[in-house]
Amino acid sequence: MTATLPPNHLDQRHRGPRTGGTPRRLAAPRRNWARLNAEQQALLGEFGAGPQKAPQTRKAAAKAAASSGPAGGEAFQKGLQALAQYLAREGGGIPGRSHVERLPDGSEHRTGVWLANRRRRRDRLDQAWLGALAELDVVWAR
Repeated sequence: MTATLPPNHLDQRHRGPRTGGTPRRLAAPRRNWARLNAEQQALLGEFGAGPQKAPQTRKAAAKAAASSGPAGGEAFQKGLQALAQYLAREGGGIPGRSHVERLPDGSEHRTGVWLANRRRRRDRLDQAWLGALAELDVVWAR
């Protein structure tokens, strides 16, 4: 004798809104699909569960591999432009973390946060980028 369940029985047992995703209790069998025997796979298949799909590749990683320079070059150039504009106007110094610079194209750039993040991640910065920062007399980039 088989039990008859409503078509959305998997979602009814979850708390919160219906998301259409796989319930947590089916996550382990989906990850270990190859370990299940044919009968177990058929039973789970009746509930709409199948083997876990392969993870999708990240688009950003593909774009970075296709580009000729370090990843994020456009954003770095925008930050460098904002920093150069700040230094030209102020005559030197380093912008505070909360400083926001308005660029000639009308956009705003959070130059203080950008520079603080570059400093914190300077061990991972490309040598060309460190050189560009050093040309603007950024002490820690030398």
